[in-house]
Amino acid sequence: MAKQERAIRTHKSILSAAAKVFEERGYQSATISEILAEAGVTKGALYFHFPSKEHLAQGVLSAQDQSLPVPERAAKVQQFVDTVLLHAYRLQTDHMVRAGVRLSLDQQAQGLDRSGPFLRWGEIVRELLEKAQAQGELLPHVATGETADVTVGAFAGVQAMSQAICDYGDLLARTSALLRHLLPSVALSSVLASVDLTPNRGRVVFEEMNSPLPEEGRTADTA
Repeated sequence: MAKQERAIRTHKSILSAAAKVFEERGYQSATISEILAEAGVTKGALYFHFPSKEHLAQGVLSAQDQSLPVPERAAKVQQFVDTVLLHAYRLQTDHMVRAGVRLSLDQQAQGLDRSGPFLRWGEIVRELLEKAQAQGELLPHVATGETADVTVGAFAGVQAMSQAICDYGDLLARTSALLRHLLPSVALSSVLASVDLTPNRGRVVFEEMNSPLPEEGRTADTA
């Protein structure tokens, strides 16, 4: 068990170091030597977990998806909003997410398949929109797949703009503005009247997801 725990810690340490180097240097400029120095591990340990720089990059790209989904909401449009704003908040606060986003938008990353995050986010958004549609929350004309693609593409542009201008300092406000412009063409006005689109919503959802359960909640779950 101790050996397995050490292996898990080493894996996380290498991935975290790779994320830092990729975020700072980009895929093409980053080197295995820099990642080794940042992680403080041997070359053998690194190659045991990740056979190549491409495998490291794919690990970083995948790691940004490994958080729990937002809590279920009665209004699926609110759950859609929470998902987008939470990702914006994590971009501001989580270096692994920032590194994954930099890699996914890095057009100089030759030979690296950068499609994964876009496809995964498109699927997540489409599923939420389909649930909202099934509950009668969307306008009749909405094609959920198309709207999902527009949402993911627009958010990619917004985050790239925010990163270039102020290193994501205004990303929550820009993402809130994006949703305020997008959703009136997607959701019923009666639904939007009760949806929280404020920039602070992402932080609120993050804190909700990471707060400890009350004692009675734990008791109920384990009963």
